[in-house]
Amino acid sequence: MRDPKMWIGTSPSDITWSDDSKTIYFNWNPDKNAADSLYGYNIADKKISKIAPADRKTLPGRNGIYNRLHTLRLYEKNGDIALIGYQNFTTRQLTNTAERESNPSFSGNEISIIFERGNNLFSLSLGTGLLSQLTDFKTATKKSETKPGDQEKFLKEDQLSMFDILKERKDKKDAGKKITESEKPAHPKEIYLGEKNVSNQNVSPDGKFITYRLTQIDKTAKPTIVPNYVTESGFTEDISGRTKVGAPASSYEFWVYDIKKDTTRQISMKDIPGIHDKPDYLKDYPKLDTAWKNKEREVIVHGPFWSENGQNAVVVVRSLDSKDRWIMTFDPESAALKLLDRQRDEAWIGGPGIGGYPQSAGEIGWLDEQTVYFQSEESGYSHLYSLNVSTGKKTALTSGKFEVQNVVLSKDKKTFYIITNEVHPGEQHLYRMPASGGGRERLTHHAGAYEATLSPDETRFALRYSQSTAPWELYIMDNPAPGKKAEPQRITESVTKEFLSYKWREAKVVTIKATDGQNIYARVYVPKKSNGKAVIFVHGAGYLQNAHKWWSQYFREYMFHNLLTDKGYTVLDLDYRASSGYGRDWRTGIYRFMGGKDLTDNTDGAKWLVKTYGINPKKIGIYGGSYGGFITLMGLFTTPDVFTAGAALRPVTDWASYNQGYTANILNEPQADSLAYRKSSPIYHTAGLKNNLLICHGMVDVNVHYQDVVRLSQRLIELGKNNWELASYPMEDHAFVEASSWTDEYKRILKLFEEKL
Repeated sequence: MRDPKMWIGTSPSDITWSDDSKTIYFNWNPDKNAADSLYGYNIADKKISKIAPADRKTLPGRNGIYNRLHTLRLYEKNGDIALIGYQNFTTRQLTNTAERESNPSFSGNEISIIFERGNNLFSLSLGTGLLSQLTDFKTATKKSETKPGDQEKFLKEDQLSMFDILKERKDKKDAGKKITESEKPAHPKEIYLGEKNVSNQNVSPDGKFITYRLTQIDKTAKPTIVPNYVTESGFTEDISGRTKVGAPASSYEFWVYDIKKDTTRQISMKDIPGIHDKPDYLKDYPKLDTAWKNKEREVIVHGPFWSENGQNAVVVVRSLDSKDRWIMTFDPESAALKLLDRQRDEAWIGGPGIGGYPQSAGEIGWLDEQTVYFQSEESGYSHLYSLNVSTGKKTALTSGKFEVQNVVLSKDKKTFYIITNEVHPGEQHLYRMPASGGGRERLTHHAGAYEATLSPDETRFALRYSQSTAPWELYIMDNPAPGKKAEPQRITESVTKEFLSYKWREAKVVTIKATDGQNIYARVYVPKKSNGKAVIFVHGAGYLQNAHKWWSQYFREYMFHNLLTDKGYTVLDLDYRASSGYGRDWRTGIYRFMGGKDLTDNTDGAKWLVKTYGINPKKIGIYGGSYGGFITLMGLFTTPDVFTAGAALRPVTDWASYNQGYTANILNEPQADSLAYRKSSPIYHTAGLKNNLLICHGMVDVNVHYQDVVRLSQRLIELGKNNWELASYPMEDHAFVEASSWTDEYKRILKLFEEKL
């Protein structure tokens, strides 16, 4: 449980290329320093060198925006904007200010750059250097002018008619004011925001329109408080935390500023097809179902995303209840939205390249002036589609019972480089595919997982690759000619001799038949000599994959499973219902009932252990953290005869106490779908505890609050349960940091299994 960089090693991360495609940059820490440093691998001399701080400061910023010909790259670094030319790879600094500039892009004609400063958009001419302000958002409410009353009007008119000099002076002043006003340069319209926040400012390629999003934060939403007891001050200090699920949420508006007309308009969403559709779950609540009355659902708009010639634009509209994702054409002149594609899911929209939250637009881009590409779970798996915005023709570019997990389009827009899990759900490989779809050419071949970063000249890939017993390492591979094969060449050696001194087990990846006939993918660790006992590990995060053939992010648990196996335990690690990598139905299998199919998958795993490996059914334990801790509680409370002992680490005990973004997708909101929360929250099932429970929780956990286990403890006390204990960690958040805390926690888990199984 020690600091992994001291005895395992540190894998390379944050891989990028130099603009001339001659150097790969990455963060690494082979010297076991306090933090990672930047390293570079030179393609020519095949050497790795540490980048000195002075040299790092002069390197161009990462990522950025290319012009259409890919001869220029625009980027932001440390709050300033610069431009690098691809003819001689020289950098031109464009801003150097104390104020932060961000989100740079090229104007439609590419003779200027557009960027944000504060709340506003600015344009900087690349030829003349002229800086122009495009918007004037005011974080205030416009003061209304007080109109004079009848008495004041009478007195003014009487004065002017009575005194000639007074009238002459007024006429001169008015004439002068008129001249001054006419000579003033044109400035953008003052747009007063009031208490709303502006974001997502976007200039149309023709420079005629600016679109933007306004966000209204509901200030009545009550935040939570996390007390911090062990502090430098010696006093308890409160950490202001998130709201709980069902709290009043932010609302969003989509606006257009017509520069020529100097007018603003809010884009109406009322005519979006299905905007008034009510969710199916309301059928369980007749009063709510009746009260719906054609309610217009709240949405958030992403984009617009413009074609290169600036003639077409699309937006992605996401409903805040997460049940719809619309792709629509958008015309700023007429403020019209027209439907191209609607993805509806009565559970919630999600999946790779789509995003599980309304605040994500998902993968979307242009193949040509008429055709967009995007990802959708329409087939039950996240696949790549193209869609002609003129004809409405949609084409599936990939298909099958696998997921497209990453997408990169080549500079000439003729080729996709995609990562999929089509070989096996537990492997990820790189493919090359024509942009029109069709046959995919597999470019990587070794079992495990690959992450790929294409060089700017598209001749090579920087690859991160790992296997189940070996952490991620950095490789380089040529982009092979069609029909040819290229072999990755390893660049880094990251693991320590101490790590290699133990023969780490490669768990078998197996499938287990679930009660409902589905295949559950799992990893099983089999001892040379079984003690007849077994432990089931439940991974966290819900939508995450761990029964795979690459290095697990649960590396401490992996080590612990090797220890348990050394002691004769059989260890099972399942990708239960709602794990990632297996398509839409698996992803949403817990909708409205967490602790349902996800738990029965684990109890089916217990039965499989008994049948396949002769495990004593009275000698099975279960443990996991976060979501894994939740499943452990549900297992001990609702299936008490399956698990003799369980360790619930930082568990959710009541989903009504968790956050909005994650929980509302799966269980809706507690005030609307109380049945789902009652079925899914362990605190309502506490009376079922029969066997042995260990709970471990950090006291400054800002994700799953320590309050969860305090409330659960009170229920256990009131019910007279005495076969449980709580270990609290005063200085730990959700993810533990200190080796002493990790060690204490896992010693307790081991003791639980050794004594109770």
